[in-house]
Amino acid sequence: MAYDKFNILTSTAVPLPIENVDTDQIIPARFLKATERKGFGDNLFRDWRYNQDDSPKKDFVLNDPTYSGKILVGGKNFGSGSSREHAAWAVYDYGFRCVVSSFFADIFRNNCLNIGVLPVQVSAEFLQKIFDAIEADPKTQLEVSLPEQKITLLSTGESESFDINEYKKNNMTNGFDDIDYLLNIKDKIETFAAKTPL
Repeated sequence: MAYDKFNILTSTAVPLPIENVDTDQIIPARFLKATERKGFGDNLFRDWRYNQDDSPKKDFVLNDPTYSGKILVGGKNFGSGSSREHAAWAVYDYGFRCVVSSFFADIFRNNCLNIGVLPVQVSAEFLQKIFDAIEADPKTQLEVSLPEQKITLLSTGESESFDINEYKKNNMTNGFDDIDYLLNIKDKIETFAAKTPL
């Protein structure tokens, strides 16, 4: 399934300055029954967003109209816990296209890259600058450049580089998941197969 192409994203951001956010907090296990990657955004951070009677918790950031955007800024060790790919699906389905943190769990990072969410790992110092800027002005914008592998705090011009696997970078630039990539080089695969003896 193809996803949105990622090039340069300029957006306000939603701050979630909580460390060790695990995948069960991102999408509780009781919502994992679906097999299609749709509808998970409704239950992103479900137990933090809603009371038991399904009324929104006013003090949770996703319920605060002050904050919006396609970038989620999380605390250190974001996406830890179980390997459920539904956590990345929920982040994407809600509308986020980038998650910024000072450290990601490896499996969560890879799950994000597989579905079109860019995980941007920055230093703890730069992460704090982002949180401080958003707290001072919720309309603060970040620019995330995948070609340059750089994230910039536009209010100050400060920026940091981030790492990404070249294969995943190419896929995100083209809006490919792994299957799309293989389909894109189908002719090359068939040519190679035809020339290769069994």
